[in-house]
Amino acid sequence: MTTRLRSIDALLADARAGLVRLTPEEALRAQADGAVLVDIRPEADRRAEGAIPGAVVVERTVLEWRLDPACEARLPWASYDLHVVVVCNEGYSSSLAAATLQQLGVDRATDLVGGFRAWKAAGLPVA
Repeated sequence: MTTRLRSIDALLADARAGLVRLTPEEALRAQADGAVLVDIRPEADRRAEGAIPGAVVVERTVLEWRLDPACEARLPWASYDLHVVVVCNEGYSSSLAAATLQQLGVDRATDLVGGFRAWKAAGLPVA
């Protein structure tokens, strides 16, 4: 068996190639227009740094199960046409997560460039 090795940088580049990533300001506008911001950060990070008002918390370990419209464990509002913006700390794991959601058929899944920390640095609302 031949194992094909790839770096995380290559995997991340591939994931981002299929995303229309949003700046913090664009994500705020998308949220106002009905997009769902999904915060995948661990509870300790949210407690220490704050949270985006109105964002839905779905920790990374269960994201795909909660947002896959075909899964029995999905959230009631999960759908294939959902505009979802995934938020992590700095915009790395959210890119991988959003690409995985797209593989599940949630075609409008994307992420926040720079993550929560970029949102906060831009002076946008934090709870």
